[in-house]
Amino acid sequence: MDLKTSLDTFPGIGPARAKALKKLGLETVGDLLSYYPRAYEDRTKTHTISNAPADIPVCVSAMVAEAPSLSRIRKGLNVTKCRIVDHTGSAQVTFFNQDYVRHALEPGESYIFYGRLEVMGRHRQFTNPVFEREDRTRFTGRIMPVYPLTAGVSNNLLAGLALPSVEECARLVPDQLPEEICRSHELCGAEYACRNVHFPADTEALAVAKRRLVFEELFFLSCGMSFLRRRRSDAAGRSFPSRSPEEFLSLLPFPPTGAQRRAMGEIAADLSSGKPMNRLVQGDVGSGKTAVAAYAAWVTHAAGAQTALMAPTEILAHQHFETLTKLLAPARIVVGLLTGSMKAAEKKSVKEALARGDIHLVVGTHALLSEGVEYADLGLVVTDEQHRFGVGQRSALSSKARTAPHVLVMSATPIPRTLALLIYGDLDVTVIDELPPGRTPVETYLVGEDKRQRMYNFVRKNVSQGRQVYIICPAVEEGEGSDLKAVTAYAKTLSERVFPDLRVAFVHGKMKGKDKEAVMSAFSRGEIQVLVSTTVVEVGVDVPNAALMIIENAERFGLSQLHQLRGRVGRGQWKSFCVLVTGNRSQETLERLRYFTKTTDGFKIAEKDLELRGPGDFFGRRQHGLPTLQAADLAGDTRVLKEAQEAAGELLETDPDLRAPEHQTIKEKVRRLFAEDGDIFN
Repeated sequence: MDLKTSLDTFPGIGPARAKALKKLGLETVGDLLSYYPRAYEDRTKTHTISNAPADIPVCVSAMVAEAPSLSRIRKGLNVTKCRIVDHTGSAQVTFFNQDYVRHALEPGESYIFYGRLEVMGRHRQFTNPVFEREDRTRFTGRIMPVYPLTAGVSNNLLAGLALPSVEECARLVPDQLPEEICRSHELCGAEYACRNVHFPADTEALAVAKRRLVFEELFFLSCGMSFLRRRRSDAAGRSFPSRSPEEFLSLLPFPPTGAQRRAMGEIAADLSSGKPMNRLVQGDVGSGKTAVAAYAAWVTHAAGAQTALMAPTEILAHQHFETLTKLLAPARIVVGLLTGSMKAAEKKSVKEALARGDIHLVVGTHALLSEGVEYADLGLVVTDEQHRFGVGQRSALSSKARTAPHVLVMSATPIPRTLALLIYGDLDVTVIDELPPGRTPVETYLVGEDKRQRMYNFVRKNVSQGRQVYIICPAVEEGEGSDLKAVTAYAKTLSERVFPDLRVAFVHGKMKGKDKEAVMSAFSRGEIQVLVSTTVVEVGVDVPNAALMIIENAERFGLSQLHQLRGRVGRGQWKSFCVLVTGNRSQETLERLRYFTKTTDGFKIAEKDLELRGPGDFFGRRQHGLPTLQAADLAGDTRVLKEAQEAAGELLETDPDLRAPEHQTIKEKVRRLFAEDGDIFN
């Protein structure tokens, strides 16, 4: 076995499992060794039934006293039960929908059970514990890794593949950090890190292993970012002469905020600098980013060049098209629209007008990237909601220009500064931290299940005043989590039983694009009064008439996501409300949600979310086109991040192009890490 050994050669890995593993990016032993656990279970101590602590996961050694019995409760639900005993007492073990247990647990045999022991008086019970025969244990008596999973891949399956892989191949993992860096930063070797991140000898060994892996990851990331920044500052770009913003400001229906003026000033300086602009404009929902993008397009048009604005959905593209047409028509700027659902003849005429230069600003979806879309002179690329577009798409649009165009990225997702510098390391960051006057903050409330009827009455009250309502659910269909509100079933209940007299509709991500757009358009036209949805509405429609946002199972969402959802209301002149519904009683959860009800500052919420949940909401190749972090947690690892950035800085000071023979492995690793960025070293 070596790092290139395919996982489908392991016993028990057939085509279906291989396909499920591939979804996680796992095809070889090497992939598996760099797929790190997300948590750990301490299975080092074994207890007896009577002395095992209740309600925390523990290992109990016991014998199966009787053959397990299987009973079918209803369609789709069966229960397997058996009694286990040791010299101190007995307990019942219950398994839901795990029929195989009937044959896996043999009476008279001893097993180690791992799970939470519930104690009710003298009665003790395990529900769905994991178990192993005592004479064949692999995963008890040790600290057990818990991996991120997908449908068809259990933790036991992954750990079962990881164990022999680590034992045989950890020694083959290349040590990619230079020896002097490991020495000066007191980092363990690659083999030790690999063994102890998967199957730690103890908690101290795990901490040592994680520090090494986190440092390594952030070190290579920092090197790559330095190259991206340098490549950008060396590139030649077009210079668009500065113009006094006053002429543009007269087009706006409202006076700009100080933050908008500052953003416009920074953009004007970028556009006239002779280097390609690469700027991220971050601002909370409703902070006026579109006006800032319009200003950039106005300056670009004055210099005789075109602007392309790419939006993540057709509805958003339509909204931008209408807003910008109204705003820029007095300046004689022609705005065009190009989306996938337009008729062939419409598309053809827009493409021809673009190629002739008759359209000065084109707004669209991914259609702007399609073949056959030519620009007379593309000078500025604006992408909205960057975290919906990878870096790859940004550069695909840029490649339609004759010389490197200016790039402006707009995001309504507030991102803490530490993270913004990493995620958008190749961009300059502008923050619009003021809301335009007249925007009333959304009042936010947290309610329990016992207030459901009052909440429904509140929905009726809003609708009777002519307003519209969003109801957000975490699941699409029933069965994705037994206790979760599911869009399809809940919408049916609401329209048939709760609000039979109201116009209720639903929308979710699994629907066809056309159907989804049709529902969202009907909602924005006011034809639907109550829209039941998953988070697909998080980025999108501007419906000024929607004044109430209800979020079911609110505990299932991160604070940043709740903030995005709340931003869908409060866009008109009406007083708006956001109601979080939860049946969860955990103190920690309730405190987190209460924090959210008390602040509407997106940046404070993002900082809190980062502190509580780590960077999951902000990071990942899927979102940004930048390397995904496997080991580092940017909330907790800021000290290591600083150390790694300094180490990368020192190295690149002595060898800026990584030409030295001993630095070739670093160069290669950075090249692979930033594969989506073209050749980073050019």
